[in-house]
Parts: sequence; C-alpha cells; structure tokens
Amino acid sequence: MSQEGLLTYINCVSVGLAMRIQTIFTYAKLVALFAIILTGFLHLTNGRENHLNASFNSEETVGGISMALYSGLFAYGGWNYELPRSIWIALPLVTIIYVLANIAYLAVLTPEEIVSSQAVAVLFGQRTLGPLQYTVPVFVALSTFGSLNGILFTSGRLFLTGARHGHLPQFLSYISIKSRTPIPALLLTCFLSYLMIGFGILFLINCLSFVLWLSIGTAISALLWLRYTQPNLQRPIKVNLILPLIFLACCIFLIVVPTINEPESTGLAIILTVAGIPFYMIGCFLRKNKQFLKHWAYFEAFPNYKMFFKSS
Repeated sequence: MSQEGLLTYINCVSVGLAMRIQTIFTYAKLVALFAIILTGFLHLTNGRENHLNASFNSEETVGGISMALYSGLFAYGGWNYELPRSIWIALPLVTIIYVLANIAYLAVLTPEEIVSSQAVAVLFGQRTLGPLQYTVPVFVALSTFGSLNGILFTSGRLFLTGARHGHLPQFLSYISIKSRTPIPALLLTCFLSYLMIGFGILFLINCLSFVLWLSIGTAISALLWLRYTQPNLQRPIKVNLILPLIFLACCIFLIVVPTINEPESTGLAIILTVAGIPFYMIGCFLRKNKQFLKHWAYFEAFPNYKMFFKSS
C-alpha cells in the first residue's frame, strides 16, 4: 500500500489517530531540523570553509525570483488554515527554524550542489554527520509522511465544505457516523493525488501555487470592491487600505511573472481551474434540484446509505 493509500485509510477510520500521527511526525521533523541547525552552527564556529557568501553571488532574474517564491511560500503554506493563536505562535517559530536551517545548508553546501541535489538534507548529512548520516533519510521520510497526512486531512475537508455550500456534488458532504470523517471527500482527494503522481514535484508546486495566489488575489480584489461599493457595511475587522493594496500587488506579481516564465505549469493550472467550472455548476444544479439528486446521486442509489453516512 502506498503512503497516500495508507494515510487515506487512517484519515477515514479515525480523526484522533490522524492527529496523533501528525503530532508525532511534526516532532520528528523538528528534531531533524534542530539537528541540522546545530550541525551548521558548529560548522561555522569551528572555522571551517563555508559557502554563505557564494550563495549571494549568482545573477538573479525577475522570473527566477518569482519561481523561488513559489517554492518558498509552499514550504510556509498551511498557516492560513489555522486558528489565530496558532498563526502568531507557529508562523514566527517556523520562520526562524526554516531560516536557520537554510543558513546551515548554505554554510556547508555550495549553491550548485543545493540546486542539483534531489535531497539537500541527505547531502548535508553525508558531508557533516559521519555515521549518523543514515538517520537523515529516515527523518526526511518521516517529514514527508507527516506533511502528506496534513495535506490529506485539510484538503478532504475543503471538498466537504465546498459540497456543503452547494459548490460540489452533495455526496462529498457526507461524513461517516461511526468515525466522523468525510470518507467520500478523502477518497476523492486520494484519487486525485494518484492522478498527479506522474508530474514532477516542482511542476506540481508551481501549478498549485499559481492557482493558490490567483484565488487569493481574486478574493482580495473582491474585498476591495466591497469596500468601495459598500463602505458602510459593518466590519468586525478593518485595516488601512494600504495593506491589502500592497498584498494585491504581490499577488499580481506572483500570477503574471510565472505565467510568462513557466507557461507549461501555469497553463495547466489555468486549464484545471477552468475545468472546475462545470463541476461547480453541476454541484449548484444538484443542490437546487433535490428530486434530480435523489435519483442520481451515488449514495442515494443505496437505500441503506444513511446507516453509514450523514450529510454534514
């Protein structure tokens, strides 16, 4: 069974087990990062050769910066799904840890080695940890396993929420009465992940990031439009317009420049986004036409489906 299949099964049978796995593997990731940071610090303090200065000597292009931001912002992704307390505690902590880890990498490895390596942490361990270098691939695997678990957990519930609001077919809004998990939405997430296995990781990150920042930029534009057209609406949170305008400008940069620089991945992202429109319209139609849904929706085809699922 693949990682996707195993984690989908776990997320289907138990929310608590999925959360325990997330906690354990997050701790494992932090242990590995602290080990890398400490090793890099010792490397610098012992007066050994470091490559920090060389990392700033390369020629950068606007397109290259935009693609680097895609990968960097993907690494920091997830903070906007959390509660406010998690944001102001976790985001600074993650920022500090990731910056220190990158300094450690740049101290030991040359920029060329970092770019060409498929697993920077593994190469770092080979150069610095001696016999302990074989623990690094283990911690890298634990880190990816935990990250995949977190993505499955959140993405499945995004499908559930979309279906609950009528944007997707209603059967995706069903949850298991026994395990209280969104099994149909999780299975769809797993299926889509299998379809994307053939693409390279950087290609997928660029594709995902384009759609993400296009969506965020559109949402910010809508909020600014409402601020202009309905200025007297009650707003629990209201900020100076300079902040959303700056943020919108950053979103435009992250949309326009990669479209020119990486037309293949961003082009696929546009196709996938446009392809979602018919599914949205079908979901809205089924939501408004209960009789049609009653005869054609998958779960409705089985009289006893309510024994196992309920609509959220």
